[in-house]
Amino acid sequence: MIRAVIIDDEQHGIDWIKELLVPFREKIKCVGSARTLQNALSLIKEVSPDLVFLDIQIDDRTGFEFLQMVSPISFEVIFTTAHEKYAVRAFKFSAVDYLLKPIDADDLRIALLKFETKSASKHLEQKIDVLLHNLEARHTVKKITVPTMDGYEFLEVTDIVRCRSDVNYTDIHLKNGKKITVSKTLKSFEELLEPEHFFRIHNSHLINLREVKKYVKGKGGYVTMNDNTHLEVSTRRKDAFLKRLI
Repeated sequence: MIRAVIIDDEQHGIDWIKELLVPFREKIKCVGSARTLQNALSLIKEVSPDLVFLDIQIDDRTGFEFLQMVSPISFEVIFTTAHEKYAVRAFKFSAVDYLLKPIDADDLRIALLKFETKSASKHLEQKIDVLLHNLEARHTVKKITVPTMDGYEFLEVTDIVRCRSDVNYTDIHLKNGKKITVSKTLKSFEELLEPEHFFRIHNSHLINLREVKKYVKGKGGYVTMNDNTHLEVSTRRKDAFLKRLI
């Protein structure tokens, strides 16, 4: 049985999550809730939960402050947030689980399924660091958390030269020559990185436009990257690519 705790400064927020958890009562049990950071700290020590639903804003404090008080963290966290769109992208970059308020039942079900596939994460504190960096730096270098066979890699987006599709995996090639293989599709990285000056020039290749050294004309043409890789540009993507490149 999964032992869960809800931390939210609004009672209706707590009540709503409890109601959404009812269909999962055979596998997850809410063992407590708190509306202040101090009460939350006492509750965590008392019940030692497996999972914490943690509101980002708790009165004039934050859920991040709470996690700093708890460190080291021995439970998984699913954040709940009403933050604007840019904050949601920050969550995706950091690979931290979140639910956007008002919380939807299907979104909660998906979050719980993800939780069941992993144990308490020793990488949570590093992922929180990435999240805070991205929340505080809307227009500067962003960091990204990528899952690997061994755990997680924490990368500066600007260190990525290109990403290559390998069926349901993606090879990430870095400026230092390192290659990281990730069990996520290229499309997922395209959605995340395209607003950060990346472009998918081919079904197999997503590139950092800042790392393009040369473009050679042709039916689609090809690019030479700063790592001296030659990559074909798809004919149907050529016009859109040139608009982004110039």
